Amino acid sequence: MFKTRVTELFGIKYPIIAGGMHLLSRAELVAAVSNAGGLGILASTTFETKEELREEIRKTRSLTNKPFGVNLNLFPMMRQRSVEEDIDLFIDEGVGIVESSGASPEPYVHRLKEAGVKIIHKVPAVRFAQKAESVGVDAVTIVGFECAGHPGMDDVTSLILVPLTADALKIPVVAGGGFCDARSFVAALALGADGVMMGTRFVATHECIVHPKIKEWLVKAKETDTTLIDRSLGLPMRVIKNKPAEKALEMDKRGASLEELLTVISGELGRKAWIEGDIEAGVVSLGMAVGRIHEIVSVKKAIDDIIEEAQTICKRLNLSLAA
Repeated sequence: MFKTRVTELFGIKYPIIAGGMHLLSRAELVAAVSNAGGLGILASTTFETKEELREEIRKTRSLTNKPFGVNLNLFPMMRQRSVEEDIDLFIDEGVGIVESSGASPEPYVHRLKEAGVKIIHKVPAVRFAQKAESVGVDAVTIVGFECAGHPGMDDVTSLILVPLTADALKIPVVAGGGFCDARSFVAALALGADGVMMGTRFVATHECIVHPKIKEWLVKAKETDTTLIDRSLGLPMRVIKNKPAEKALEMDKRGASLEELLTVISGELGRKAWIEGDIEAGVVSLGMAVGRIHEIVSVKKAIDDIIEEAQTICKRLNLSLAA
């Protein structure tokens, strides 16, 4: 059940993808998602050197014999190495799936496809999805206003973006932003998506390296406990409402430069929050789905529950239609 173009394209059991999350998507989490029937994606920008990334790819492969991917973040500020270096490494290590994000993958599509790599590109708007399709990617993830990370400037929800994108494209579409359980999973399929991408749900799992204090905050949070910062830069980011986020919002209002904002939003400060549990140390990117996640479970239980409950929902809907 739930066989879609995404499961066929990537050779996975369920159309559930854990998008690459900076600092968090390491071997243990990625392998756990893939072993549970989804598609785990390693975050390459977490690793400062090529050799560290190579070791993590090999570690992931030692933990799962299922398909997994690696994120290729094309946003210059997020990169420690050239894009070409990472692509060389992916090909050398036999990575079969790449999730690109942050900018157009057009300059790199030919080389990746020539090496037999399948590409899923993450975008925040239909026009970018159409561009990605035109340059030859195999699938796109469309992320709505609700998502953690960078939702784009248009403030359009997943409920609107997913069907628009599904109608506009011929290639498979994955829905991201607000998807965290069986009801949202079934809704995404009903909207025309071929699968879902979830991030925040997988933060609240045993396999995620996030400090327990962050996980505890997450499961107690309301849907109103996140906010968008960095809009003045044209790169909005959804984060939890803490002191650094409040400061970043104030700086946004007066048009602070990137250099000024980095004193509040830098990755090093974020690392201290994520890994050490100092929730006021830096910005912590989580989606509005925090309001719908109430327990910390294993990755396998999270995915099993989604599939089992989704089957129940579909049976109920069939009965309703028959009546």
